[in-house]
Formats: sequence, C-alpha cells, structure tokens
Amino acid sequence: MAPLIMTNSCKTDSASQLTTVIPCFPYAQQDKKDKSQVFFDNPVDYLYAEPGVLKWIRENISEQKNCTIVSSDAGGAKRVTSIADTNEVDRMVLVGDVKDLVAILVDDMVDTCGTICHAADKLLSAGVTRAYAILTHRIFSGPAISHINNAYFQAVVVTNNIPQEDKMKHRSKIQVINISMILAEAIRKIHNEESVSYLFSHVPL
Repeated sequence: MAPLIMTNSCKTDSASQLTTVIPCFPYAQQDKKDKSQVFFDNPVDYLYAEPGVLKWIRENISEQKNCTIVSSDAGGAKRVTSIADTNEVDRMVLVGDVKDLVAILVDDMVDTCGTICHAADKLLSAGVTRAYAILTHRIFSGPAISHINNAYFQAVVVTNNIPQEDKMKHRSKIQVINISMILAEAIRKIHNEESVSYLFSHVPL
C-alpha cells in the first residue's frame, strides 16, 4: 500500500514522470503465472537476475562443462531450462541422471528452505560431486539459516533485493549477487526512454 499512496501523492502534485522500482514482487511468482502479467494499466518492465546468475557461475564454478541445472519443483522447469540453455514438500522424485555431476539448483523464491534442502539430500544420494543453490528472492524465515548450514551445499547464492542483514550474520555458506547495477541501469534507461532489453541478457558494468 505504501507505494500506491506515494504514487497517488506524486500524481496529485503533478509529477511529469513517475517510475516505481519494486525489487521483490511476490505476486509474480514463477509457479503462479508462466506468461507476462497483463493486469497493469501502466507500462511494466520485468528485470531478470539470470545474467547475474550466469556471471556468478562463470566466475565461481570451474567445472562448467560437468554441471547440471536442477529445479526443486515443476514450477521452475522453464527457468532452469533457460539458464541451462538446453512452501515445502514431503516427497520428491529425481528425474534424470546426475551421478558424478556438479548440481546447480535454481529457485525463484524460498521461505524456510525446506524444499531446496530436501532436494540437496536427493542430489547427494544420487551421486553428485558437489551441489550449489542459487535463489532469487530469499525470505529466510524460521529455521531457514539452520537448514542451509546443515544442508549438502557448497554455497547458497542469493540476490540482495531483500535486505536481511540480521539473518546474514550466520551465513557460513551464503554468498550474495549484487543486483544494484541492474536496477540503476534500468532506472536510467527508463528515464531516458531507452529499451531495457539489453539487461535481459547482460550485466551492466
């Protein structure tokens, strides 16, 4: 509600242009709607963390040719297919052979991290050599940090779109992808009426 009230105040005060930046929009979860949302009256640009994710993988995982991209649920199948270019569950079935591979589990939003940690156990029992998790929106409520610290992950990588410094104090495995430059460049391009499509596949320098 706060952004709506501020938007109305700006419009009432005759602002010539108004751009709202929402780093986390929970109602646009991957598993809720696959196609673009069409219920906005004003133009909306969606930004993607994928370029930053790919950059992190290139810089931090040397065995890229021996990696496999994994989704912890059916809702993320399209997302991981894009990256590969090729709230909790109590039952999980692994589809495919991951033996002797480095597994990179990608998810859009996590809360208590029970699902991804369950997936890590499955990957371990299936014979992966190492496992990483890359998460776009991390809520980290309840026992999330404890789950991560006890899970079979070499690293859990998150974006910094949700500030949670208090919960990051015990981040023995957590690494952060800084998306501030993506947001800053998007604001600049939108203000100058330029296309933001470049940001869908590149990380601004």
